Amino acid sequence: MTAISKEQVLKSLETVTLADGKPLSFSGLVSDIFIADGKIYFSLNVPADKVEAYEPVRLAAQKAAEALPGARQALVTLTAEKPAGQKGERPDARQKPDAPKEGAGGKGQAKPEIPGIGSIIAVASGKGGVGKSTTAVNLALGLAAEGLRVGLLDADIYGPSIPRLMGLSGRPMQGPGRTIMPMEKYGLKVMSIGFLVDEGTAVIWRGPMVQSALMQMLREVAWGELDVLVVDMPPGTGDAQLTMAQQVPLAGSVVVSTPQDLALIDARKAIAMFNKVSVPVLGIVENMSAFICPNCGETHHIFGHGGAKAEAEKIGVPFLGEVPLAMDIRTTSDAGTPVVAGEPDGPHAKAYRAIAAGTKAGLAAKTSKGPSIVFD
Repeated sequence: MTAISKEQVLKSLETVTLADGKPLSFSGLVSDIFIADGKIYFSLNVPADKVEAYEPVRLAAQKAAEALPGARQALVTLTAEKPAGQKGERPDARQKPDAPKEGAGGKGQAKPEIPGIGSIIAVASGKGGVGKSTTAVNLALGLAAEGLRVGLLDADIYGPSIPRLMGLSGRPMQGPGRTIMPMEKYGLKVMSIGFLVDEGTAVIWRGPMVQSALMQMLREVAWGELDVLVVDMPPGTGDAQLTMAQQVPLAGSVVVSTPQDLALIDARKAIAMFNKVSVPVLGIVENMSAFICPNCGETHHIFGHGGAKAEAEKIGVPFLGEVPLAMDIRTTSDAGTPVVAGEPDGPHAKAYRAIAAGTKAGLAAKTSKGPSIVFD
């Protein structure tokens, strides 16, 4: 494959002109050019109040970059940062929870629905390493087993793991109107940045570009008609999580934790974030609840036991269930055959399906409208 350089990308953007006749390459708007395996990524840093006006420029830039020899795909995003020190504005035009603006997910402002998607559920954790992505995959499969049409979005831009867990690889096809067709397996429609970037490639993007990429994967993917879209959130409570909470009509969230106190401290932070932005917590899952010895069958509580259940009772949210630390779950996940798909009648699959049933019941108890953000 012909190698593509940043200089070639900039040269191609000379054919894209702005309203004042200036070539895009010399406008100072282009930043963060990233090239991997013939796929080109960059952002256009535009004025916050002119984002819609620059959409044709974004499309033209994407088309110009994709026309380069050896280019497989281009992903161009719009970011809207304002210069530091501009009077009356923050240095960063992204909406912060302590200073919302009308029309941008502020108090009482309804967030735009995603056409064709009934409900969106975020699967979150306060820290990494608690099995959140494995839970998200098996929860999605469990909801599908409940008879729902389900999609799965990997929102972890820096550490996408859904392609490996689902046993999916390759590049998504382009759909109608320059949308992207999701990948499909086990009856789920799936999208991840991992389909666009090689597994060993580090994604080095600034916060605004991550936010823009998330919105494109959510709103520019041809999801079709879904009852539920399960979103595997990145761990923590940073920009990506706030973007999803502020700009997406989340019907609820599922928080994953292990039993020990250290993990529960971080899980509380995730719950607090969802409460702050008025996203209902549908329940807590205790992962790695106990280790069952594959030789003797004896149960060992390596990380303690019951901490997540006690926390759920303490804060008044449902406890959706517990999943053991089991070799079968680890091996099937590594093999790209989630346990709910590969061993649907096994004990571990039943645990996940019970969690899915509880999530479905909690979702049914909520209103179908996305909640408004309330700041106090």
